[in-house]
Amino acid sequence: MNEQTKGQIEAKISEEITLFEKNFMGRGPHEIKTFIIDDIILIRLKGVLTPAENNLSSSPDGAKLVKELRSKLIENSSDYLRTVIQNITNACVKSLLTDISPETGERIFVFTLDINLEETLTSDNPL
Repeated sequence: MNEQTKGQIEAKISEEITLFEKNFMGRGPHEIKTFIIDDIILIRLKGVLTPAENNLSSSPDGAKLVKELRSKLIENSSDYLRTVIQNITNACVKSLLTDISPETGERIFVFTLDINLEETLTSDNPL
């Protein structure tokens, strides 16, 4: 693997998660930001809902349905997502947590790793 800085790794994770959202969920986010914090990778996506999901989310029952559907889709794709993070970071993913807000169209991913990735990196030091 080429030596990469923390910022480059965060950018690569954002790129791969955007591709995942496009290919598996039907549309990419309007905005994405990845943060490496100790042994945690936090990813915040904005604008992930399709127009149909936005429309459906206008009612409480519809919002609940969107949330359940998106959760199930991530559950079915968790092995893929874990592999993506492992390939980029060379760390094992201990857990994957996620939630989505049908009201705002934001999704959060949290990956916990078996190592303190941030400790091994600085903004100038490569992995």
